[in-house]
Amino acid sequence: MCGSCLKRTIKCQDRYLKGCVTQTLSLIYTSPRHLITTHSTRCSLNTSIFPLSFVLTKFSINRTRPRHLGILEIMAINPCTPGALQRVFEADTPTPASFPNPILQVLQIKSLAAQPSAPERYRVVFSDTQNFIQSMLATQATAHVLDGSIEKGCFVQLTNYQANRVKEKKILIVIGLEVLTQYGKQEKIGEPVPLEASQRPQTLDRARAAQNEKASPTSFYGNRPAPAPAEQRGVPARQAQPTTTVRPSAPSTARPNIYPIESLSPYQNRWTIRARVTYKSPIKLWHNSNRDGRLFNVSLIDESGEIRATGFNDQVDSFYEMLQEGQIYYISNCKVNLAKKQYSNINNEYELAFERITEIEKVASDCNDADDGLPRARFNFIQFSELEGIQNDGIIDIIGVIKEVDDVATLLSKNTQKSYTKRDVTLVDKSGYSIRITIWGKTAEDWETQPDEIVAFKGVKVSDYGGRSLGMLHSSTMTVNPDIDESHALRGWYDGQGHGETFQSYYPGSSSVSTNDPYKTLSQIRDENLGMGEEPDIFTTKATIVYIKNDNFSYPACLTPKCNKKVVDLAEGQWKCDKCDVTHPKPRYRYIMAISCSDAFGLAWFSCFDDVGTMIMGMTADELVELSQSSGPAFTDAFSQANCKAYVFRCRAKMDVFQDQQRVRYQVLSAAPVNFALEAHKLIGQIKLY
Repeated sequence: MCGSCLKRTIKCQDRYLKGCVTQTLSLIYTSPRHLITTHSTRCSLNTSIFPLSFVLTKFSINRTRPRHLGILEIMAINPCTPGALQRVFEADTPTPASFPNPILQVLQIKSLAAQPSAPERYRVVFSDTQNFIQSMLATQATAHVLDGSIEKGCFVQLTNYQANRVKEKKILIVIGLEVLTQYGKQEKIGEPVPLEASQRPQTLDRARAAQNEKASPTSFYGNRPAPAPAEQRGVPARQAQPTTTVRPSAPSTARPNIYPIESLSPYQNRWTIRARVTYKSPIKLWHNSNRDGRLFNVSLIDESGEIRATGFNDQVDSFYEMLQEGQIYYISNCKVNLAKKQYSNINNEYELAFERITEIEKVASDCNDADDGLPRARFNFIQFSELEGIQNDGIIDIIGVIKEVDDVATLLSKNTQKSYTKRDVTLVDKSGYSIRITIWGKTAEDWETQPDEIVAFKGVKVSDYGGRSLGMLHSSTMTVNPDIDESHALRGWYDGQGHGETFQSYYPGSSSVSTNDPYKTLSQIRDENLGMGEEPDIFTTKATIVYIKNDNFSYPACLTPKCNKKVVDLAEGQWKCDKCDVTHPKPRYRYIMAISCSDAFGLAWFSCFDDVGTMIMGMTADELVELSQSSGPAFTDAFSQANCKAYVFRCRAKMDVFQDQQRVRYQVLSAAPVNFALEAHKLIGQIKLY
């Protein structure tokens, strides 16, 4: 609107602002943001399209009555970009590059129903004060809703988005945004109308004009125009053979229907995605009572999300060799189905199925956008300390440093009598925990990764076997030393301090122990009569070693793997095991120690076996036996150095009979030095409960 119109309107509203309005209008009228061309009688709101600092400065200096403060506040807190939504959808290339970072107001937030175990999705209504539109938040943008930063009435600035049309309905897919907290929350600004409604008259005019151009000269009023070809009606023409030629394609800016993966649904057609193949499975054979066939699947990724695609039979011949891991493709004319979560580790409610009419084109390596903005992998890492809260059979991503690699083992299925190969690998991370993951099949057989290397796993299954453990599935992927920020941070931590740390473990058979269980004091162990029942009791306690018996601290054991029975000295160089009926030239000594432990509430004696004894003494039983046979103070010094150290013990209390007397015996199942950082976090959590 022109300056005179604005001046007249405000003068009619308030005669006290005559002097200052003239000054302000001279600045507004010369502003490069003089955009509005229609008249309005609500100038006090619409002036927000002009530089707010000019309007605010002049009005605040010349304000003479308190009731004008409301007008000033409205002008100062309206950062929206009027007309932004219409300009986004009318642009030839509706991307952030053509119209960057519009500021919008949030009018409504609604959660969408999702499948079980699928990430929660949200629909948000955005307004630019002239129009409003329904929008979908991509998965990476939902964090703003979950942490409460996006609320009704707040203002956001879009940093990455995609303008789409689904069945002639406009939908904005928001991939990235920034919440502008400095503007606070306000009631709806202006009277925005739906974007479709604001453009409907122009659309109808264009439709009528197009219909008149197509009408024949001999037609008369009421004649139905000839039906349009299939391609013009939006129905793709059926092709006799799928497109299998790998050919260079033009940049995505020349393709108006490039959709983000997050926006795909069964209710759309005529879409094209531009995605990178992050995983391709081997060809698998399947059969049922009626027929058999072949299949393969690939994982696709773009900047908005991931999706799984599967090809059967003929599509295996057409697309398997074409699709290569790490390459980028244009993919269209696939069927969108509900995802079968039992076969997929992708966080997406839907999956794709290749069909006879599917088109796949490889993006040429010399194209400008061949490697623009598409990630090579997307992980949602879980720290090992958080595994206790993950439900059984959950699918997660992890990254850790390899601590131990076991040998390949063979298992025989009881049901099918089929043999399987596996390998257990122990990983550690910065949370101070270790976890065991089982690798299966060919991956276990061909394993070459060494300890101290970093490995990222995607889509592994959580199991409660052995306390807490992980297992790779056929759809899981593994990346050694990935070039990502989490990997670099983990490498710096491990090389700097993690290499020498002691880690808590979820595996009860290890020499470590989980600190997630509540601690029992030594007085509580006796007061609660632990071990007095028919079944043994398991408990966890934190105590300090005050004395270690230095006599009868070990026994000579059989050298046969997994035997560990005591051997008898028959003669020089002859040690016999009655269980194995084998004579060995020498035994292997194993710890069987008795330690006295104390805390602030009591004292107790614990018995320890070889793994725990080796950790406490810092040497093997064979080495300690050699010290006992040598002269000098080294033997007694070894026991002195092991005293007065605090540990977390996981113990079993069980009734025992010794010399015809019943007593409760406390046997240490696993132990670990106190991790003071983890203990501090645990104490903080307990304090917060009060």
